[in-house]
Amino acid sequence: MRLDLDVDVHPSYPFSWQAGLLNGLSHGTAKPISALLLRHDMGMSLMARLASLGERLPRSVPGHVSVVRETPGRCGSEWVRAGEDLDETKVLLYLHGGAYFFCSPATHRPITWRLSAAARRPVYALDYRQGPVHSLAESLADALDAYRGLLEQGYSGDDILLAGDSAGGHLTLATLLSLRDAGLPLPSAAVCLSPWTDLSDGRRRANRWADPLLPARRVDWLARRWTTGLDRRDPLVSPIFGDYTGLPPLMVVTGSTEVLRDEGRQVALRAREHGVAVTYEEWQRMPHVFAILADVLPEARLVFGHIARFLDAAAAGTAGDAVDGAVDGAVDGGPDRAAATPASAGTAPGDAAA
Repeated sequence: MRLDLDVDVHPSYPFSWQAGLLNGLSHGTAKPISALLLRHDMGMSLMARLASLGERLPRSVPGHVSVVRETPGRCGSEWVRAGEDLDETKVLLYLHGGAYFFCSPATHRPITWRLSAAARRPVYALDYRQGPVHSLAESLADALDAYRGLLEQGYSGDDILLAGDSAGGHLTLATLLSLRDAGLPLPSAAVCLSPWTDLSDGRRRANRWADPLLPARRVDWLARRWTTGLDRRDPLVSPIFGDYTGLPPLMVVTGSTEVLRDEGRQVALRAREHGVAVTYEEWQRMPHVFAILADVLPEARLVFGHIARFLDAAAAGTAGDAVDGAVDGAVDGGPDRAAATPASAGTAPGDAAA
C-alpha cells in the first residue's frame, strides 16, 4: 500500500514503557499545576518564567545539527540545520507552540532539528510575539512578516514549507488563510501537530479526563482570554471555521487521548470538503504535541518518518513511500506499521478509540 496525500492513518506500534511513565507523571504533576496556574495573568507569567529558565539549561543536539540565532526586526529566530547535505534553496518556516504565552524556538529544537532532517532543508524557527502583552493579531503579523521575508530572500512559495504545533498549529492555519486572501504565493505544503483550532465559545468535552497533560477547562479559559473583544468565529481566530479552498496539501497529527483531538479532525474534514488533500494521523494514547518528546519517546521518533513521507508525497503530487515497513531516511525511528485508509471529500476522518 502506498501513502496517498488524502488519507487517514492510525499507526500501530508497541506502546512503550516510556510513554506510559510520562503519561502518568504528566497526569499527576503537569496537568494539576496547569489547572492551578492558568486562572490569571500572574499564573501565566509564572509558567512563562519557568519555561524560560528551562531554556537556559544545557541542551544537547546531535553533533551534526547546527543552530544559528538571529534577531531581525522585532522578532528573534534561529536557523536549524540537521547536517550539511541539505537543500539550501528550500526552507521550512516553523511556528512553535506554547498556548501563545510561553515556549520559544529553543524549547522546540527536538522537533525542529528532526524536521530539518525529514524535509532535507534548513528550518527557520520564528520567535513571534506572544501574550499576555501581545495579541493574536500581532503573533499573526510576525508570522506573515517572516514568510514575506523569506520570499524577499529569493525563496519561491514552492520552496517553502510551513509547520507548527498547538498554538503554532493555530498560527500555521491562520497564516495559510491570510496568505491566500492576500494573493501571496502559498507554501508547497503544511504540517500541524496537535493544532489548537477552535477558540470559540464551545466547551471541550472530548477526552477531558483522558488527556494526560491539558486541563480542558483551562484551555477554554485561555481561549476566552485571547479572544476578548474579537469575533471568536472569525477563521483567523478559530481556523476550524475557515474556508480552505485553494490551500496546499495539509498534514494534521493528533493523539487519540488529547482534548484538542477533535479540533484537528474537524479541520481535516473541512479542508477536504474544500478540495484540499489532507493526511490525518491519530496516534493511540499519545499526549499533546508528543513529537517534542522525541528524545525520550520511541513513538515520537516514528512520527518524523511519517512527516517525511507526507512531504515526499506532496512534492511528487501523487504518492509517497510505502506505508508498511521500516521507517528509513535521515530521521531516527524504528519499526512502524500503519493502517492507512483513503479519505474522500466530505468524509470525516475515521474514529479511533479514545
